[in-house]
Amino acid sequence: MPSSTRLAVDAWESLFRSQVSLMRRFTADDIWGPISLREYDVLFTLTKCTTHRLRLHDLNNEILLSQPSLSRLCERLEKLGYVAREPDPTDKRGTVVVLTDDGLTLQREIGRKHAARIRRYVGDALSDDELTTLDALCTKLRLAQEDIS
Repeated sequence: MPSSTRLAVDAWESLFRSQVSLMRRFTADDIWGPISLREYDVLFTLTKCTTHRLRLHDLNNEILLSQPSLSRLCERLEKLGYVAREPDPTDKRGTVVVLTDDGLTLQREIGRKHAARIRRYVGDALSDDELTTLDALCTKLRLAQEDIS
C-alpha cells in the first residue's frame, strides 16, 4: 500500500495535469470574442457577486494572477467598456471593480458557449455521479485550505 504522502502527491499530480489539459483546450477554443479567457474569468467572477462589484484586493483572491497583472487586465477591460473602476468608498486607497451592462451581456454570451464546451470536455468524460463526486471532493479540498496552517 502506498504511503499517505505518495497517495496525496499522486492525487495532486492527477488533478493538476487534468486542469492543465482542460485549460489548454479552453484557451484554444474560438469562443472568447474580444477578450481572453483570463479576462472572461474576471467578468465571470464579478457576475457571481450580487452587486456585480468587488474590491480589487478581493477580486485578486479569486483570480490566479498577481496584483499588478490583474490591475493591467482590469484597465484593459475598462477601456473596452466591460468594467468600471471606482474608488472604494470605505477605503480611499482601494479600488472597486464594477461589471458594466456591456460586460454582463458579453459574459453571458461567452458563458453559454463556454458552458457547452465544459459539458463536452468534462461532462462527456464523467458520469453524473462522478461529476457530483468530483464537485464534492474539489469543494472539500478547497475549503480545507482555510484550516491548514
